[in-house]
Amino acid sequence: MLKIVSPKLLSELTQKAESSPRKRLNHNFHEDLADPINRMLNAFEPGTYIHPHKHEDPDKREVFIVLHGSLVVVIFDDSGNPVDFVLLDRDKGNYAIEIPPGVWHNVISLESGTVVYEIKDGPYLPMNDKSFARWAPKEGELGCDEYLKNLTDQYSSNKG
Repeated sequence: MLKIVSPKLLSELTQKAESSPRKRLNHNFHEDLADPINRMLNAFEPGTYIHPHKHEDPDKREVFIVLHGSLVVVIFDDSGNPVDFVLLDRDKGNYAIEIPPGVWHNVISLESGTVVYEIKDGPYLPMNDKSFARWAPKEGELGCDEYLKNLTDQYSSNKG
């Protein structure tokens, strides 16, 4: 079955992400979580908090290709210090990033309507898909908004 990424699909996904409590939503193209390659659209609205994580044991690559909007991929060292901020923005020249297995990362949505095409090695098993950082607040905990604001401020002061 053909899978088409259209402006209508991006718009519908964005509307759902805007009204989601998590301010993000994915649309899977893989029909089974056991698929060896997980493929999905992921819509991120400003203010969504992604707990820093890495994919290891089993090792998994993760690819983000920006389709609309802009986001920053933050890369961390093992102590939780940001070591790189990679802007994905079609108008500014960075279209995609491939994150190797075992690299701590998260994303910051910079504008409403941000949607990426995400590709990750499968299968998806919730119990071992990600290792979450102990040095950052868990999603839903107090401190998430402050942590996200601090990362955003660090990005803003380091860009250019």
